[in-house]
Amino acid sequence: MDAFRVTKHPVLKLKQNRKEIAFVFEDQPYKAYEEDTIASALLANGIRMLRRHEESGSPRGVYCNIGHCFECRVTARGEEGVRACLTPVEDGMVVSSGKQLPTPFKEGDQ
Repeated sequence: MDAFRVTKHPVLKLKQNRKEIAFVFEDQPYKAYEEDTIASALLANGIRMLRRHEESGSPRGVYCNIGHCFECRVTARGEEGVRACLTPVEDGMVVSSGKQLPTPFKEGDQ
């Protein structure tokens, strides 16, 4: 799990000794740390593709990581369209993706 995780940073004070938790993504078990977002937990586990584009079906992943772009939408706790970059991962949480979700914008919003 830590192969892709930032463990040292010259500016950020990273918490040490956080509690390890378990979650499921696409029917596979993974480990995370409390206070991770779904996106950071998936990235730390080497997962880059979170869903498919609404129209083209091309792979999508974490892009802005601050909640603006909607690229990281997944299904979590049975709710579609959850932004993985803003949502804390929870112990036992089931997360899924891989399908094309409807656009988050209403006609004329773009």
